[in-house]
This record gives sequence, structure tokens and C-alpha cells, in this order.
Amino acid sequence: MSNTSAIAQLQQQRHLLQVEYQEEKEAYRLHTESIGLARKVTRGDAWYPLRLGRTYYNSMNQYCIEVTRQADVEVEHNFEYGKAVVFFGAEVPGGDLKQAGTIRYFNFTGTISYVDGDRMVVVIPEGHTLELQNSQLPLGVQLFFDETSYRFMFDALERVSNARGTRLAYLRDLFYSHQPAETFSFDAIRFPWLNASQERAVNDVLRAKDVRVLHGPPGTGKTTTLVEAINETLMRETQVLVCAQSNTAVDWISEKLVDCGIPVLRIGNPTRVNDKMLSFTYERRFADHPDYPKLWQLRRTIREMRRRRRETGERFHQKLDRLKEMAVELEVRINADTFGQVRVIASTLVGAGNKLLDGKRFGTVFIDEAAQALEAACWIPIRRASRVIFAGDHCQLPPTVKSLEALKGGLGKTLMERIVENKPECVSLLQVQYRMNDEIMQFSSDYFYHGQMKSAPEVAHRLIHEGDAPILWFDTSTINLGEDERHDFREQFIGETFGRVNKGEANLTLSLLQIYFQRIGKQHILDERIDVGIISPYRAQVQYLKRLINKRAFFKPFRHLISINTVDGFQGQERDIILISLVRANDTGQIGFLRDLRRMNVAITRARMKLFILGDAPTLTRHPFYQRLYDYIDTVRHHNTPSTTE
Repeated sequence: MSNTSAIAQLQQQRHLLQVEYQEEKEAYRLHTESIGLARKVTRGDAWYPLRLGRTYYNSMNQYCIEVTRQADVEVEHNFEYGKAVVFFGAEVPGGDLKQAGTIRYFNFTGTISYVDGDRMVVVIPEGHTLELQNSQLPLGVQLFFDETSYRFMFDALERVSNARGTRLAYLRDLFYSHQPAETFSFDAIRFPWLNASQERAVNDVLRAKDVRVLHGPPGTGKTTTLVEAINETLMRETQVLVCAQSNTAVDWISEKLVDCGIPVLRIGNPTRVNDKMLSFTYERRFADHPDYPKLWQLRRTIREMRRRRRETGERFHQKLDRLKEMAVELEVRINADTFGQVRVIASTLVGAGNKLLDGKRFGTVFIDEAAQALEAACWIPIRRASRVIFAGDHCQLPPTVKSLEALKGGLGKTLMERIVENKPECVSLLQVQYRMNDEIMQFSSDYFYHGQMKSAPEVAHRLIHEGDAPILWFDTSTINLGEDERHDFREQFIGETFGRVNKGEANLTLSLLQIYFQRIGKQHILDERIDVGIISPYRAQVQYLKRLINKRAFFKPFRHLISINTVDGFQGQERDIILISLVRANDTGQIGFLRDLRRMNVAITRARMKLFILGDAPTLTRHPFYQRLYDYIDTVRHHNTPSTTE
């Protein structure tokens, strides 16, 4: 089989990734230079001011500094393990961030090793602590452009393109062709605790010699099925590699595996910091090894000898070299023990490029969230494996691509999508969903999944209360504005990066929820812990809604049950009640990135029992998808007893 086509397409991927890299780097530069400190802090990209804490060497022998965010703000930040950061000093007259003067950046970067609430540990090069401690200006820290991820992705693409006569070369050529993937043949294994499509999927994974796609639409128990497939694979293989695009997804799958009694080694730190999660991280296991105190002592002696440096001569160097050799031998032994005691190595896709995994090979790599991962990122772990199992849903959120040119060129097309297109016979679709009322599910099933989804009987007719309509669209264009300007249901544009806000619609969203809550009754909501998600595709609307709800005394007893976020923020989550504020309302029918229908699929499938959609129908229904959704809801409404909140 000719591999020229595969290599040519991979070179095109490399070109598009280069375009994305340049665009993101330039955007970061402009962001750093032109966006004021106040915006950086409110966007969650900077902490200011900071308090410096202790400095120490961690178990990996990296030099660390602890920092604490001093500002009394409830901003959700974007700092997480592995991200690059840069420290700065800034003068802020009177504490007003909008009045901040010139920011002076320090000439070194750090990497986040740990974040928990307002406390963070940053790995920095040795020798810069005094610079920070002696700063004349109050200190801050902000996210820095992430070169590492790109470096790993470029390297992976290069290795895949250059592979000749290896398993990697075979998988590359297979994935880019219509050649059938090979399978094993054996009788199906029964899993009575799974449904028929889940059981079939696990058997399909076990029979796959090269590749399999586990396609899990919303609420179909993809994680349950994936954990079962991993567990069953471990009956046949000593160790597997499990990866996902985000740290959160790696945490989730790792936790499920640990709950099944499977020993996991997590490369990289978890986003949710608790003892259970930390106990299976590489750093914790390494530091808990009985020989670690001996290694720590050796490293301390080496550092002290280097610091003294008054001694010279051959004996000094011989002694230093001998100590270094002993430390390396001990480190290799602890490492081998740490890896030898576990069955699953778990990391992000980029984390699979960690030098800790150098020289390691796996029979199988499982890639969760594969529909959200750039192809180049997927090749990082695939280089280490003989077969690949993708899990995800290409009808939900796509990968994030910032460059329009790269997006148009096809950078957003994932390796999982490529397999789905080239090898439909390799796809196992999970068909029974356990989340939504049937009427909420049906539209998504018909539009995105060829009508193949079914509702489990226990959720099909679940309602918040008797006679409720599970799904409603509130058309803001039909509401009488009256004299109150607050209820002007037109969108407003507020800057390139923040997008749009619709203040009238935001107020209506909360009023609607208040009326609905009053109908259900406070005690019932609290007793049953009925939870609510308010979703908007626009970050500006999300922030406006958060400010509004904090001002409304009515919602105070329910704050712990209500979350407000973007569609991306709700990926993988579900709530009893979902309200979606679509924001767009104009005379020209412009709907911007609401045209990304996969995003809407995520939004509408978060609801278990009640879904409210708020939007200007004349604007939105010019697009055929929203027209079809509007008509579907209208049809359902006529079949149901009208709700008093219509």
C-alpha cells in the first residue's frame, strides 16, 4: 500500500499546526501588551497581587516556589498543572487595577506543578528567588504562551511521517486509507451488568487488532463502558496507557479505574486536589518509596557540595561524580518499582510525551475525549502503542482551533473523525441513554444520531413535577417591552474576545427560573437537591448572569444548586433543569458561532428533566437547525398539557 498520501496529509497537518502556533503566539503577544491588568485578572489569566511562600525541592528534584493569590475575588481562573507562567511586578495606584502602570516581566518562566484554590506551586529555574523576593513592585503571575505542547505535537508528527516498516508506520497508513482494520475472532463475552450496545462495544474493543472507536452520545454510559473495556483488556495485557485531552478527563477516568481496584499511575497532577486523587500521582508514589529518603539525602549532599565549591581537585570531583552515580542508580530503581506496581499509566495526550515514559511500549492506548483532541496530539501516545481505542463523540464539542485559516484548512478534523469516515465498520455506537427525559433526547437523537438513541425506561418519562412540559422555547421577540429598558431583548457587542450580551434575556432567564422555583416549592427543591445549570454560548452573558443572580435575594438559599457557565464549561456534566440563553437578536439573522451545531447539541443534552431555551426566534430560525428545533418544541408542546410558565 502506498504511504505517500498519508505522509502528504500529515505534512499538511504540520503546516496547519504551524499556522495555529504562529496565530496563538501572536495573539498571546498582543494580549500581553495591549490588555490591561484588570482584564487579565477578570478573565482568570493572571493573579495579582501575590504573596510568596516557601521554596523547596520537590520529589522530582525540581526547584519550587509556593505563591498565594491575595486578591479577594471570586474569579474562576485558568491556571492548571503543566501550564507555563511568567512572574511580573506592577504598580497599582490606590488598588484600582484599571489604573495599573507598566508591567515589568521577569526574565524566566515557570511551570505549574500544583494548584488548589488560591494556592499554587510553580517550578522555576534555580537562582531567581531573590529577584522575586527583592522586587520593589507588588508581584503577580500570568499564563505564558505554551511552547511545550506544540513542541511535543510537532515532534510526534515528524516521527509518524518518518516511520518506515514499523507498527507506527502501519497504523499511519491504515488510518489514512479505506483498508479494513484487522480483528480477532472469538465468541462474545457476557457482561450482564451492561446493556446490549455497551456489551457489544466491549467485545468489539477486545476483538480489535488495530483500532476501534467507542462512540458515546450524551448520557449513554461511555465512561462505564470504557472502564469495563480497560478492565477486560488488562486480563490480556500487563499494562495499558490511558490518555485524554484534558486533565479533568484524565482525573475522571483515573478515579473510576481506582474505584474498580485497578492500580493507576497518574503522570501529571490532578485538577481536583484531594488525598484520593493525589495518592495515585507519580510524584506521590515516587516520594512514598522506601528508598526515597536515601535518594533525598544524596541529592541534598550533592547540592551542598556544589554550593560550597571551595574544594577543587580530583578527589572532590570524584566524590561528586560517585554521589551523582549513586543518585541516578537509586532513581532508576525507584522509577522501575513505581511503574512496575501499576496496571494503568494515565496522562493527558501531551503528558504522554513525558521523558518518564521514554522507552516504554504498550499493547493498547485508550484515548478518551478523542473527538476534542487535535490529530497531532493523539499521535503523541499512539507512538508508544500497538493498537488504539478512541472514545468520544464527534457530534459534541470539537477541538479548540484559534486560527480561522487553520480551521478552514482542516486542523479541526480529528483522528477519530478520520477513522469514523474511512472505517465506519470500526465504530461501536452506544445507544441507550440514562440521562434525559425522552422528549429532550429525541431531537438530538434524530438530528445528530440518525434516530438511533433510545431512553432507558427509568428516565424516559421523568419530570420535575406532574404535568410539566419537559422542553420549552421562550421567544423573546414576542414579549411586550413596556417602558422598562432593562427588558430590551437586543444583543449588545462588547469587544472582540468577550463577544455579546443580551441583558433583557439574562433578566428574563432568572425571572423564569424564579417563577418555576416558586411553582415547585422551596422545600421540595432543597429536599430533592434539584440542581440547575444556566448555559450561554457567550462568556459576557455568563458573567452578566453571575452578577445578576448574586443581586437577587430570592436565589440565596439555592446558590449551591445553581451553576452558570459556557457550553464548554458544561461538557460532560448534567443537571435536573437547564436554561439556555442564546443571546443573538438582530435584524440581519446573524448568529455567529451559534452555527457550530455540535455546541448546541452539548447544551440541549445537559438537561435531565426540564429544558428552557430562551432566544429571539426571528433571528435564530433563519438557520435551518434552529427552525427545526423550534418546530420540534412547538409540536411537543401541543402534545403536552401546557405549563403555567409558558
